[in-house]
Amino acid sequence: MSQSAGGHPPDVKPAPAPWTLSGDATIVMLELPERLLKEQSFIPEALRPRFEGRYSLLMALDYTSSNVGPYRELLFIPGRFRTRRGLCWSISKIYVSSWDSVVNGQLNWGIPKEHADFEIAREADGSERFRASQGGDVFADLRFAAAGPSLPASSALVPARLRRLVHHRDGHDHFCAPTARGSARHARLLEARVDPARMPRVDEGRVVFAVRLSSFQAEFPVADVEPPGSL
Repeated sequence: MSQSAGGHPPDVKPAPAPWTLSGDATIVMLELPERLLKEQSFIPEALRPRFEGRYSLLMALDYTSSNVGPYRELLFIPGRFRTRRGLCWSISKIYVSSWDSVVNGQLNWGIPKEHADFEIAREADGSERFRASQGGDVFADLRFAAAGPSLPASSALVPARLRRLVHHRDGHDHFCAPTARGSARHARLLEARVDPARMPRVDEGRVVFAVRLSSFQAEFPVADVEPPGSL
């Protein structure tokens, strides 16, 4: 497939926000070593002075529908960052299986999406293996398991200030506070093997908790865009 000068296929069509997405996801909260967070978690220079560490998030998602169709996603959030709107989460590394998601994710919300291929497989013991690769080279190999009762879950119980994301692109901060609802159950991260050149060493962290979201529906609103200003 031919690509444009920007590194993506030339037939990507605009898909402006807001977006509605549905699918399944595993979310893991981690406590990683401070040195790793500061030196190996891919924090962009514009946000580095604003970093407030401690808890990080790893998410593996399988979107069955979205404004750009089905796609898969692997992302890492090192922690929260100081902004004029308070502390906000920010994705420092993210891969998706759709070029439409790559381009529109960058344009709509400043999210630093990159393209990768994904494989999701059910293991004999009932666990799920989630692999991400580029050019046939697997750079993230994760295995999850979910157990226990499934309960309704909704971000409506979480104040917007605790859900707010910030991403820095072209000299501006892009803010948005996604919402989601679905069914949740307890999960475990059983294995994690990553290439540290392309993903933070999540295997070096302590798992604080993990949750499996099934048949969720998420809303990503239009971003508020503004200069970073003084903090």
